[in-house]
Amino acid sequence: MDNTSSASDFLLLEFSAVRELQILHFLLFLILYLAIVLGNLIIISAVIFDDHLHTPMYFFLMNLAIQDLGSVSTIIPKSMGNSFTNTRNISYSGCVAQVFCFVFFVGSDFFLLTVMAYDRYVAICNPLQYEVLMNRQACTQMVLCVWLSGIFYGAMHTTSTFAVPFCSNVVNQFYCEIPQLIKLCCSDSYLAEIAILAISAMIQLGCFIFIIITYVLIFTAVLRIPSIHGRQKAFATCLPHLIVFSTFIFTGWFAYLKPPSNTPSGLDLALTMIYTFIPPLLNPVIYSMRNKEIKVALAKLLLSACSSMETYFKFIMSK
Repeated sequence: MDNTSSASDFLLLEFSAVRELQILHFLLFLILYLAIVLGNLIIISAVIFDDHLHTPMYFFLMNLAIQDLGSVSTIIPKSMGNSFTNTRNISYSGCVAQVFCFVFFVGSDFFLLTVMAYDRYVAICNPLQYEVLMNRQACTQMVLCVWLSGIFYGAMHTTSTFAVPFCSNVVNQFYCEIPQLIKLCCSDSYLAEIAILAISAMIQLGCFIFIIITYVLIFTAVLRIPSIHGRQKAFATCLPHLIVFSTFIFTGWFAYLKPPSNTPSGLDLALTMIYTFIPPLLNPVIYSMRNKEIKVALAKLLLSACSSMETYFKFIMSK
């Protein structure tokens, strides 16, 4: 491939050259994708259609579900399509769009998880001031800042990654991952993106420290709750949040900050699968499916849908 950044396409990682294994990969990714889409769409629908869920916590959960849907929809369908059609290609513009959208959604996801930690801190440690501090205007401004930060984050990384020429078009990953693209650069200009990655890691570290401090204060307050049931409920809400966030950030850091290998690595693939798929898959379960209010809202939504279908069929039969 010529030393130019105007290449027509890139070649993504092929899971297997065996046709049967390609179809298996397609089916496994399809099941995974449908599970993620279904879980997050359920949350979005429940929050939108149930007035009782129009609270800050569920407003943040709905945005988290949208971000999770966006991040997996950016990379999984293309990988499935390549396996099904037995190709490895992604266009240059498609690769640019994939980098921007993925970094945008994952970056905004990271910042939203930080906001959600603050929301839980106020709810548990300062409940009397919760409605004042987390009013509708404040929540809207927080979420707007989260999305705008994600756009800036995505634009910054995409611009610095594709501003340099590439000496190869073979990407050792199943999507256009920044560390794998940096490895293809011809000049030292890629150092600018490495510097941006380092700055991003420091920002994320600051957010992570903020979240840790927040949860230390939360757990301290929880231990003072006289009710055992109250303590269990608070821990059940906060501990999964911290576990998923820690998994997300540590695997992402390791994947992006470690020196990329010159050959496809099982470790690189495993880390990418963890930080891209596990949080969107577990977030609906951890944050919502174990939540009584969400279950009630889903039951109402299901009954309403069944009632509407019954009315529709009666109308059709009357014709």
